[in-house]
Amino acid sequence: MKVLAISSSPRNGGNSDVLCERLLEGAQKAGHETEKISLSGRKITPCHACYGCRKTEVCVKKDDMEEIIEKLIKADVIVLATPVYFYSMSAQMKIFIDRCLPKYREIRDKRFYFIITAADPQHQAVDGAVMGLRGYLRCLPGAREEGIIYGTGTWDRDDVYRHPAYEEAYETGRNLN
Repeated sequence: MKVLAISSSPRNGGNSDVLCERLLEGAQKAGHETEKISLSGRKITPCHACYGCRKTEVCVKKDDMEEIIEKLIKADVIVLATPVYFYSMSAQMKIFIDRCLPKYREIRDKRFYFIITAADPQHQAVDGAVMGLRGYLRCLPGAREEGIIYGTGTWDRDDVYRHPAYEEAYETGRNLN
């Protein structure tokens, strides 16, 4: 299987980014083809709702989203990883989701996993982010949410290495089938 992880952490090596890598390690161990796209450092501008893509299925903007969308279409499993800021997904993840508009109907029949980290230790603290990600999936034909890895209670860089989510991410990747 092709497993594609989208890491929206603004800091490489941040807690959600580490969990992304860990899940991919497990998936590689299981023999799957893996790739991680870090949105940090990518040129992805917000959607302007011009709807120029409605007829052509091509965005009028020329940036890194063209390549990313093609990889989403080809993937079997997609991992969406986001830190939570002010009880919502990162801005990078939201821009990424909005920019899937031109070809969202082609991102079909995918299995999704969410990785969510937050300083707050309560799972309820990430409900807003989860609902936003689920809203995205509702728009994709045949999308299936397979699981959520909660890295709650991780504030400082490297907190996640001592968190149960670290092993959970690896095992999730290893057990993809």
